[in-house]
Amino acid sequence: MPPKPSDVPGPGPSQRRTRPRAIRRLVIWYRRNAAVTTLVDTATSAGSAAGSMAGSMAGSMVSTAGSALSTAGSVAGAAGSVAGAAANTVLQPLVFDPLRRLQQGVGGSEGTPINDAERLWVAVDGMGGDVAPGPILEGCLKAVQLLPLRVKFVAEASAVEAAVAELDLGDALAAAQQEGLLELVPSGVSVGMNEEATVVRKKRDASINLAMDLVKEGAATAVYSAGNSGAVMASAIFRLGRLKGIDRPAIGALFPTKDPEQQVLVLDVGANMDSKPAYLHQWALLGNIYSRDVLQVAQPRIGLLNIGEEECKGNELALKTYPLMAEERRFQFAGNCEGRDVLSGDFDVVVCDGFTGNVLLKFLESVGSVLLDVLKAELPRGRRGKVGSAFLISNLRRIKKRLDHAEHGGALLLGVNGVCVIGHGSSKALSVVSALRLAHSAANHRVMDDLQRLSAEAGDAAESAVACG
Repeated sequence: MPPKPSDVPGPGPSQRRTRPRAIRRLVIWYRRNAAVTTLVDTATSAGSAAGSMAGSMAGSMVSTAGSALSTAGSVAGAAGSVAGAAANTVLQPLVFDPLRRLQQGVGGSEGTPINDAERLWVAVDGMGGDVAPGPILEGCLKAVQLLPLRVKFVAEASAVEAAVAELDLGDALAAAQQEGLLELVPSGVSVGMNEEATVVRKKRDASINLAMDLVKEGAATAVYSAGNSGAVMASAIFRLGRLKGIDRPAIGALFPTKDPEQQVLVLDVGANMDSKPAYLHQWALLGNIYSRDVLQVAQPRIGLLNIGEEECKGNELALKTYPLMAEERRFQFAGNCEGRDVLSGDFDVVVCDGFTGNVLLKFLESVGSVLLDVLKAELPRGRRGKVGSAFLISNLRRIKKRLDHAEHGGALLLGVNGVCVIGHGSSKALSVVSALRLAHSAANHRVMDDLQRLSAEAGDAAESAVACG
């Protein structure tokens, strides 16, 4: 007489308790600590394999008892696989949302509702960037839901239609248009990423020119473009004009510091390869106003990038700039800033020529990814290293985001008569949202009012000098 199913030997008491308890502990830890996908997948695979092995062993042990018990063994194996799949469902990774730090309690599903009356219009060059216009449009559609702004999206109509179809943005675009959050503005042939900056004079109806015109006419409070930075700067100068007293506009980029709540404004980072002492002095004035108005620093500390702290150090440009900065009473000059001090948090604004600033910017862009690659290669050494690296991987990715300048979205073009943000050429949707937040912040804090007052002071001083002469 074949034995009853209840007589079939099963896993011992320790086996029955160990796996469920381990899974429970892993679930509790995972929910508390933003668990690691790699570790979860490994645990799930192990659970599935263990369940299958248990079922197979049970089937083998009772195979001599008849086909009925063999079927029971298969069912047990399937149950083990289901348990593993269930564990995988329960232990889905808690995705870190980088947009949360952009909202800061404004709009979105986690913030207070956005008051439509407070929304500002921002003109976006939809054709600017290596991957435009699709990801740029996608970022704009996300931004109008998260930030108190509206977007005038300037781009070639045919390119927009193709991008909407490719990325399946039709419903989101239609909803944004119906709510009055996004408006499509058709443009002519755009400026290519590899074209000369002066081509903006010939392509008068290019997307970047039309976007600048919207700001000049007052139809938008700021403009954003991830296109050819030289062309963006040329278009801003030709269409918006320079502020009085500012000989050359500068690109200012926000760098992270060791304090997550503090950023340092570095300018110029690429607009002017050859600079004069007067340019650096003017950029310090611009940076002081921006840091005070937008970053809310009561008394920004201005530093001059140099190879040493002493006044006598540096090249000819630094030696001639130092006394101009030291004699200025409109801002607090904190002295020379060495390269190691840029991210220290000891300075709020750092001024340098465009060549040096661009090298510094590109170096910082590589630090995050290189650091993560080095840690990935070194941490998984040995059994403990593999487990430790699995626990740390989400933290390392957040560190990379803090150090990666592309995550900050864009840089400000200071010195032109309007708020202008230049994005990274490879900007995707998240970078666009971040850059639009930067543009909105500058426009919302009315930084242009103080910049124009500075321009008026420079004009009065020039007139007085002429009169005295």
